[in-house]
Amino acid sequence: MTNPFGDIGTAKYVQLTTFTKDGTPKPTPIWAALDKGELLMWTQAKSWKVKRIKNTPRVTLATCDRAGKNVGPTQEATARILDDAGTARTRKAVIAKYGITGRFAVTASQLFKGKSSTIGIAVTPTPS
Repeated sequence: MTNPFGDIGTAKYVQLTTFTKDGTPKPTPIWAALDKGELLMWTQAKSWKVKRIKNTPRVTLATCDRAGKNVGPTQEATARILDDAGTARTRKAVIAKYGITGRFAVTASQLFKGKSSTIGIAVTPTPS
């Protein structure tokens, strides 16, 4: 499997920074799982990060701790919101990487909020 993200691609937590329309950065710690050269992330469908990605796909990534404190270099990337099949792929990747904790989070989310409450995000590195 190709990992174009280096340490970010294997980190337990990734700082995903999205940007508002005026360019203000909005960093968020998030789980991310590497799959087929893309970094897949799973989040609430109505979250602000999803709305910001729809406005501008430019994001930055960095390794971080659970609280979101950046602990590594930043990498420019491009994000896209996934369809139902891509979101299902993301759920599988999250479960595979995060084990029982990931399975619990995905299952609980589906049971209490429904499958359509979450969505997948695929991130690819921006060419240098």
